[in-house]
Amino acid sequence: MDENEHEVKNSIFSIGDKNIQFQDNFTGESFHNSLVKDPSVNVTVSNVTFEPGSRNNWHIHHNGYQILLVTAGEGWYQEEGKAARLLHPGDVVITYDGIKHWHGATKDSWFSHIAITAGTPIWKEPVSDEQYNHLSEEKSN
Repeated sequence: MDENEHEVKNSIFSIGDKNIQFQDNFTGESFHNSLVKDPSVNVTVSNVTFEPGSRNNWHIHHNGYQILLVTAGEGWYQEEGKAARLLHPGDVVITYDGIKHWHGATKDSWFSHIAITAGTPIWKEPVSDEQYNHLSEEKSN
C-alpha cells in the first residue's frame, strides 16, 4: 500500500462503500460516505474517494454549488474551457451554479475530498481517456 492509499484509507472519515448509486457517472472505482444527508438541511456533505485513474463525468450543479475540501491524495479539478488544476490536501475548490466541471484522482494516486453540495447535479459526458491521459503527461513534464 503506497503512502497516498494509506492516507486515504485511514482518514478521519471512512471512505464508505463502493459508489454504486453514481457508478454510471464515474470512470473507475470510487467510494462514497454520506456524512450529512438531512432533508431539513439544503446541503449534503460527503466524503468521496477515488482510486487511481478514477474520475467523475462532466457535470453541473443546477440551482446550487459545490465546495470541495481536499483531504488526501492527489487529484484533478477542471472547469469547461479552463486548464485543469492539480489538487493536494488542504486545497479548496468552489464550483458555482451551472459551471460544467469534473474532478477525480490522478493516474497514479488515490484521492479523497469532502464535497459540500447544494442543488441538483446534472450529469454530462465522461471525461475522455485522451483528455485525461494528456493531463497525466503534463503532470510528469
